[in-house]
Amino acid sequence: MNADDSARSCKVSARKVRLYGFPTTLLVLLLLVCSPAIADEELVLSNESVQVSVASSGGGITEFRFIDRAVNPLNWEMGRESASNDEPCLRGHFLCLDRWGAPSAAEVENGMTFHGEAAYAPWRLVNREGFAGSHLEAEMVCELPIAQMTVRRLMRLENNQAVLVVRERITNTGKLGRIYNVVQHPSIAPPFLDPDTIVDSNAQYGFVQGSRVPESVAAADLWPNATIQGELVDLSRFQNDESGTPYSDVSTFIFDASSEYGWVTASSPNTGLLLGYLWRVEAYPWLAIWRARSNGRVAARGLEFGTTGLHQPYAELVRVGRILGRSLYEYIDANETLEKSYIAFLLKIPHDFQGVAEINNNDGILELIERRDPNPRVFSLEVGTQF
Repeated sequence: MNADDSARSCKVSARKVRLYGFPTTLLVLLLLVCSPAIADEELVLSNESVQVSVASSGGGITEFRFIDRAVNPLNWEMGRESASNDEPCLRGHFLCLDRWGAPSAAEVENGMTFHGEAAYAPWRLVNREGFAGSHLEAEMVCELPIAQMTVRRLMRLENNQAVLVVRERITNTGKLGRIYNVVQHPSIAPPFLDPDTIVDSNAQYGFVQGSRVPESVAAADLWPNATIQGELVDLSRFQNDESGTPYSDVSTFIFDASSEYGWVTASSPNTGLLLGYLWRVEAYPWLAIWRARSNGRVAARGLEFGTTGLHQPYAELVRVGRILGRSLYEYIDANETLEKSYIAFLLKIPHDFQGVAEINNNDGILELIERRDPNPRVFSLEVGTQF
């Protein structure tokens, strides 16, 4: 379906702004506005390499794929079948703000939602200028009336690169300081996700949600292993279960205190694609890995990075305070604005790819070193120096 067909299917109008950069590059910013029955907008950023789509309902990044490949790693959705047409649902890479996980019973009575308001609230496009030097940019804003916060998201698609840089400015609009959490929630699904998909990270020590919290690193699991139902499990892979039993688990990990960057990748040799994320550990000190099966089949994996490692309401986070030396929440003062950023990237990989052992950021050049012995292959990506 092309852009004009999509607009007609929404029964309204489409506005397309064509932006030209270097003579060999056409960059397109596409905004489709659908009817109230659909109540959703879709922002599409594309260059010669990749296409990125963002839903205005909930702000989820619902597509990040190569132009010449049909497979979209971020095609996961939850709850669409039970939601009415004008309701957003958790999908793709969504933002958990002002919390990760469930609110308290009293907060639910006051209208607070699971994972916070940002994943359900409307996001408005506020900057359609498009070009900033050699990059394509767009800016969106979301207001959280219950949490009394706003978030402005600047997305920059690197010229002719499979690299998306995202900066989010979080502001406390309330009259009092408060604790809060922010977690990025990329979620992958089939066909990109299958039993051969490999998840890698430079995370270190962790534990499984719902299990006993480790008092020290000596009592913690070491990535990629997690003790689930008394068994040591390798989280780098996730297999089908022929029993058909529904299943879900979440494990959280910290990074070495000396690490400047945290990263997580999902490699899909069967589709020849790799999806990765890179961020500063000081901004997001926790990594969470969610796994889910449906009818016994691998259905979803969350590659979540954020400011907390405990999937509980705030009363429990305050009671526990810290786990493995890391805080379970952050503080933002009245009228204060904090900024956090990350890089998302795609790579085309060979079908015998064995996973990522290491990622180095050398003056804006990412080097991914394969987990292969002997003669590991090195894959490079230009991400720029402004991250």
